[in-house]
Amino acid sequence: MGSVVWATANNSSSLEGFLECLQSHSELSNPISAVLYTPENSSYSSVLQSYIRNLRFNESTTPKPQLILTALHVSHIQAAIVSAKMHGLQMKIRSGGHDYEGVSYASDVPFFILDMFNFRSINVNIENETAWVETGATLDEVFYRIAEKSNVHGFPAGVCPTVGFGGHFGGGGYGNLMRKYGLSIDNIIDAQIIDVNGRILDRASMGGDLFWAITGGGGSSFGVVLAYKIKLVRVPTTVIVFRVARTYEENLTNIVYRYQQVAHKLPEELFIRMSLDVVNSSVRTGEKTNRATFWTLFLGDSEKLLSHE
Repeated sequence: MGSVVWATANNSSSLEGFLECLQSHSELSNPISAVLYTPENSSYSSVLQSYIRNLRFNESTTPKPQLILTALHVSHIQAAIVSAKMHGLQMKIRSGGHDYEGVSYASDVPFFILDMFNFRSINVNIENETAWVETGATLDEVFYRIAEKSNVHGFPAGVCPTVGFGGHFGGGGYGNLMRKYGLSIDNIIDAQIIDVNGRILDRASMGGDLFWAITGGGGSSFGVVLAYKIKLVRVPTTVIVFRVARTYEENLTNIVYRYQQVAHKLPEELFIRMSLDVVNSSVRTGEKTNRATFWTLFLGDSEKLLSHE
């Protein structure tokens, strides 16, 4: 997820005051002190660095959060929202996935991190072909829980297993099933969010505009999404996966051109994505060459795939 910014209060408020505010707005039955990490805490650095994917944002000169809150309970999130408003401290929401731009753990103004990695519950209902997924879960966890219940269901999301569910949905989400089933957000049917006033809302109570905003409009400045309800999709019991790579010396130029002409005309069960990189040439020693790699998923068996030649 992105950041939530409330800067109406005095940004010079002390960290001590912010901590006191968190304590006073949290439930006694779910003490917030156990999940607070300040720079004086011995675990602060390890907690901060555990989900920093881009080391450029882990330099000694990189501005660090004044606090990391690894929420375990909804009340912790509500306390964070109220306290951020009162003390004018920017809140960065981190779901623990692939934030290579530092949006969820770096800032040019005083800030703290609300870390959602503990919110990773996944409840799959095969009878209704739906699942509730908390935003701290990763894609591999979601795929695994679906596969536990069914070998004919899946979900159209990314191919990298460690992508965080919250950030993936905040940006729209796409993967190898997109030609047949669309983006990830096209398969969201409900959500739970804590708004700026600390209220827990679902799709009906948040309204259409806010629901749209948290399903691909970007995760910034709308609130803290707790979970999404997703619609599962049907997949064949047998699928075909393969990869083909070609270099410049192997007619790459013509193959890429041909790919651009036909990829969008292929059956929707056949998804081919292309990646380009530079590798050592196997023909010219000591030189580099261009390479195109075609990653393919076909929803069906080999006989059906070959019929589309």
